Amino acid sequence: MSSSSSSEDGNNGIDVAGPSTRRPRRAPRGRGGDFEGPSPSRRRANNDVWPEPFIEAVAIQVATEAARSIGRLAAALALASVFQSKASMCWCQKHMEPNACFTKLIFPLSPQRDMVCSTWRAVSRSDQLWQRITRRIWGRTHLRQDTWRDEYVYWHRTSLNFLNGRSSHAVLHFDPADHPRDGGGDPDALACRCLTLSDTHLACGFADGAVRLFELSTRLHVRTFHPPPRNLLGRFSRAVTGIILPAANHHRNRLVFGTLDGDIHVAVINGTPIPRRAHVGHVVEDGVLVDFTGCGRWWVGLYAGVPGRAFHIWDGNTEELVFVGGSLTDPEAVTGWQMLIELTHVVGRVRVTSQESAVACTSSRAIAFDLRNQGLVLGEEEYEDGLTATSFDVSNSAYIIVDSNGVARVRRVGMLEEVCTFSVRRGAWQRGVMGCMNRGYALMCAGGVMRVWEIRLGNGQYRYRFAEEIGELNALVADERHVVASSSDGRLRIWDFGAQ
Repeated sequence: MSSSSSSEDGNNGIDVAGPSTRRPRRAPRGRGGDFEGPSPSRRRANNDVWPEPFIEAVAIQVATEAARSIGRLAAALALASVFQSKASMCWCQKHMEPNACFTKLIFPLSPQRDMVCSTWRAVSRSDQLWQRITRRIWGRTHLRQDTWRDEYVYWHRTSLNFLNGRSSHAVLHFDPADHPRDGGGDPDALACRCLTLSDTHLACGFADGAVRLFELSTRLHVRTFHPPPRNLLGRFSRAVTGIILPAANHHRNRLVFGTLDGDIHVAVINGTPIPRRAHVGHVVEDGVLVDFTGCGRWWVGLYAGVPGRAFHIWDGNTEELVFVGGSLTDPEAVTGWQMLIELTHVVGRVRVTSQESAVACTSSRAIAFDLRNQGLVLGEEEYEDGLTATSFDVSNSAYIIVDSNGVARVRRVGMLEEVCTFSVRRGAWQRGVMGCMNRGYALMCAGGVMRVWEIRLGNGQYRYRFAEEIGELNALVADERHVVASSSDGRLRIWDFGAQ
């Protein structure tokens, strides 16, 4: 019952609000969170007191600090404060909601009067500036709108929709007869076990080993992948445990997925429906592959059943197994073996962060480890009262866990520092809570009701509940625009918060 959301490689946007204690400095290429300095290509106007590179650097730093301390939506107002006069700012704050205020920044009513000077006006319209701010605030490195300014506006408004619960809802459909070996025999064969989102596609993994791909723009089922036949070691040994979709800017158009028996398959999205087996699983030697995740650079498997072999790490480029080790799931060995014959238990989850690290969680422990340094442990915690593994998720460099008392905690991966806490509804743990998160919001489903919290420094703020009654869930996933849930009644639901 794992779900994951594929994000763009090198994505370094601000995931949750938090204070900054670091001095501004130039960040290395491809890393986020620090002050980068001005673009070297900017030329200084002869008659301006402040050069354009300095103004650009100020704008980026102001927006970054506002997003860290208050939230990403506050970055727009901070930018307006840099590029507009005090009178204009007061009018914006009094009469406009955040996205409208931002629109006034983009299309000032009286630029000659309101803008500080021609240099500041030129910088505010620079596409290079908006590219850097969009990457910093929203973590976007791939342009999908006409300009980077439009890209920023789009994700600002989409986040505002998420904040206020404005979305469209639909039920996705597929032909269950597309499986050549189904024949209507096993009633659990069409149970969805995991979900993964990219910018363009949704991938759903099923108990019979099939992966069904949907196109998000049309919401149509476009392709089904079936793993090649193999001897079964249990009724659900072919159940899909995790899927990796390519990032929007990744050069490989491939889909990777793992099954309980330990096999790893690679499929070309527009190619043959029979994927290539990249790794042959050895259940007796390694245990059961209970969860599988990754990105373009790394694949990570969480195993249970054999002591000392909890984590497997592959180089995603060469498909070579580079690390095996870890004892996280040693206490869950029996439950891991039981998953081959019944899918009622969840041993644990593993998720990859944007910083080439991973976080894994079981019912009693959470651990973060480095993917580049042979699984080096970055931090770990034990929870005597227990955790709900189905509520665990990662977004960018933060992760969320819910304990047996219904208390949710959002932490940063590096030092396991706490960002915020909030209380899931009383009794949610007993009813079986399932959760996920994106960079700004946490979603928890308990008792068939989906609720949303805004991730804020100190305490997460409850926002709203979905209008639709969902029922018991098998899988749940969210990114910055979509939420997808698979319920035990076979329905596959999608909510779209995208700006129109």
